[in-house]
Amino acid sequence: MPAPAPAADSPLDHAMALSAAGQHEAALRHGGALLQSDPGSPPALLLSARALAALGRPEASMDALRVCVGRAIDAGNLPLAVAACCEAKALGDDPSAQLDAIAAAFASTSPRLLHHGATPPELGAHDEFEPLPSKLAGAALLAKVEELLRAAKRRFETDQIERDVDPKFAAHPLFSSLTEPQLRALVGIFEVSTVPAGAVVIEQGTSGAEAYMLARGQLEVRRALDEDGERTVQLAVLGSGTLFGEMALLSRSPRAASVIARRPSVILVARKDALDKVAESQPRVGELFAEHCRRRMVENLVRTSSILRAVRPDERPILVERFTTRTFEQGEPLIVQGRESEGLHLIASGEVEVVHDEGDDTTLIARLGVGEVVGEVALVLRRPSTANVVAACPTVTLHLPRDHFQELIRQHPAILAQLYELAVKRDEETTTIVAQEATEADDFVLI
Repeated sequence: MPAPAPAADSPLDHAMALSAAGQHEAALRHGGALLQSDPGSPPALLLSARALAALGRPEASMDALRVCVGRAIDAGNLPLAVAACCEAKALGDDPSAQLDAIAAAFASTSPRLLHHGATPPELGAHDEFEPLPSKLAGAALLAKVEELLRAAKRRFETDQIERDVDPKFAAHPLFSSLTEPQLRALVGIFEVSTVPAGAVVIEQGTSGAEAYMLARGQLEVRRALDEDGERTVQLAVLGSGTLFGEMALLSRSPRAASVIARRPSVILVARKDALDKVAESQPRVGELFAEHCRRRMVENLVRTSSILRAVRPDERPILVERFTTRTFEQGEPLIVQGRESEGLHLIASGEVEVVHDEGDDTTLIARLGVGEVVGEVALVLRRPSTANVVAACPTVTLHLPRDHFQELIRQHPAILAQLYELAVKRDEETTTIVAQEATEADDFVLI
């Protein structure tokens, strides 16, 4: 798969690359300089804390991480605050108080939430950035950065005392729907990972049992259009705060696209088994994740499904509400040849095989993936299904029952036109392929 185009290299990107390469003193010179220019920068605090820990200063690192959590909360950056807690835990610190503060700040009842507002901007590149001088090394460098961190801590404490009102920030679209106990349980399960530019975070076609949140950096979502990955299409560029890969929590179908780091990135990881434990104790967490995944499925289908695009944008949300979510295990039939269709399926995740049985002979007609529709031949042409449709892997569909179909097409005749054209085309393809298979079999017998 071709590598994504690199994003502009910022001082923070360069510093993170140095840290990843094990050049901790060079990374610390960058982190120190960033703190010198902006003592309240959460990414600079996080970077400096990491470098200090690698250079044998765990106490100073933990102090920096505590300040980082507070500054990230004030900036409305929930994932970076959680990332700092994860780093502290890895050093042997107990971040419970900081996790409590995150839950209190971002939960649905928090007075700090602005339910309409922009996400705070990420730290940008400095026009005339210079790292701390290279003559600073060893103990002198550590002493200088620790001095800068003490100043950053004093300034943070002073800001907390002097301000009349805590800074407000935008609500997180998913996490700020949770109560404080629910959010506290959820933020405690995350792990943190840092990846360099060019790293593959998710690989298309692989299985996964993790969801991710980008705390800092930039990622690109790409889908391969052929088996060797030579032809790809960019689906999205993800920025800080984005939740991705969460479909693995709803379905065990293979990943539908790859996610590649365009810049050095800090990523939070939530594993399905840990989330399942939270959902057992806090059922609403599982319900909200399921609702979120369904919304995301619908958003993806609106972009990829010709059926949904045939409806006016303002009518799509009401239309989609008619569909129910169904999950199929590998090998489980969606549609059975010779029977009337139970309804229409829009494939939201996974893949199906369309197979025609003729006696002992089985013919593969097609493989269909996300955005495709099945069941339309029997519904539109009003006859039994001409083929089996079977899940090729764990698959999730949006299903419209047959008794709702007539009402749907009365209200949205454009959908009937789309489905009729598709049904005739697929019926012809099935007939042609089956006839060709029969001819080849006869030729083989004659030979």
